[in-house]
Amino acid sequence: MSFLVTRKAPDFSATAVMPDNSMKPDFNLAEYRGKYVILFFYPLDFTFVCPSEILAFDKSLPEFKTKNCEIIGVSIDSQFSHWAWKNTPVAQGGIGNIQFPLVADLDKNISRQYGVLLEAGMALRGTFLIDRDGIVRHAVVNDLPLGRNIGEALRMVDALQFHEKHGDVCPANWEEGKEAMKPTAIGVADYLSKHNG
Repeated sequence: MSFLVTRKAPDFSATAVMPDNSMKPDFNLAEYRGKYVILFFYPLDFTFVCPSEILAFDKSLPEFKTKNCEIIGVSIDSQFSHWAWKNTPVAQGGIGNIQFPLVADLDKNISRQYGVLLEAGMALRGTFLIDRDGIVRHAVVNDLPLGRNIGEALRMVDALQFHEKHGDVCPANWEEGKEAMKPTAIGVADYLSKHNG
């Protein structure tokens, strides 16, 4: 997984269930060039931790979109399973009509390309931040029982965009509105003297 950071995100074409519940047989990651993308993998539809993550991403989707960032979910389930899960109410174990694509990775090639496929045949909880040029800029992978932090995904989008705009680098626990540091020895020393002394 870490080998992808700084490299071009592996492209793919697969069937996805879209926000309007239609099935797009030729969904392609390359169509998202010019936008930031959070591409996330989850183990299986109709499981326990996965809906909490998917619903949290959906709840934060408007905030991601204000940052020109799209969300795409991927699992090894079929498009029919995705569609059924979307059309099952949350109170009955479904995810409801979430508003981002769910990609079917039935042949497991996408999970394999991103380095998150387990020998058991399902994907770990991988999250990849892809920039507007299709380069992976951040990646984190959780084991199956450990749900991801959606706020951290948002923070990484903010940090990347701040760096792109200003050239400054974002230190530990940086958040939008906080001071960053100049990527020079003097800039780092100045920042550290103010914040660690």
